[in-house]
Amino acid sequence: MFTIPNVLSALRLALVPVLLWVAWIGQHRAYLVCLVFSLTTDFLDGLLARVLKQTSELGAKLDSWADLATYLSVPIGAWWLWPEIVRQEGTWVLLGVGSYLLAVLVGWIKFRRLTSYHTWTGKAAAILLPISIVLLLSGVAGWVFRFIVPLVVAAAFEEIGITLVSPVWRSNVPSIWHALKLRDRPQP
Repeated sequence: MFTIPNVLSALRLALVPVLLWVAWIGQHRAYLVCLVFSLTTDFLDGLLARVLKQTSELGAKLDSWADLATYLSVPIGAWWLWPEIVRQEGTWVLLGVGSYLLAVLVGWIKFRRLTSYHTWTGKAAAILLPISIVLLLSGVAGWVFRFIVPLVVAAAFEEIGITLVSPVWRSNVPSIWHALKLRDRPQP
């Protein structure tokens, strides 16, 4: 239970109230530093879980809960600190958040839990989206965010597809193709 990847996911979950507080009190730079640290732990927890052979169902669930809390807190913090950017990019923010929440909702309705698939598309989005968010909020390049959001939407719809074709809940399903292959095989 107390593996390095699980501790990193728990730390990311614990950072959500800190992110919100720092945003609420108007600390732009502190928010970005905390956000970069949080998003770095998201990248490291999965990588270390695989390298250290510490993958587990608990780790997948903890990572998914930390992802959900973090990615729902970012638009709130961004709105408090950079409302003009959020207004300007509102369509893209709504597309990204909306598709992510739709995938969560479909998984919750079917399995009564977060899906925790960690698909290849989802991993690519999880690496690129944080970079694009930081670039957007620091005023460097908003176009990167607009370029990455369709990948987030694609990852969400792949998760929905996996949920719809899977008869039972499984964590760590790399793609819809894998889900189709696994659907007739019982969970070990």
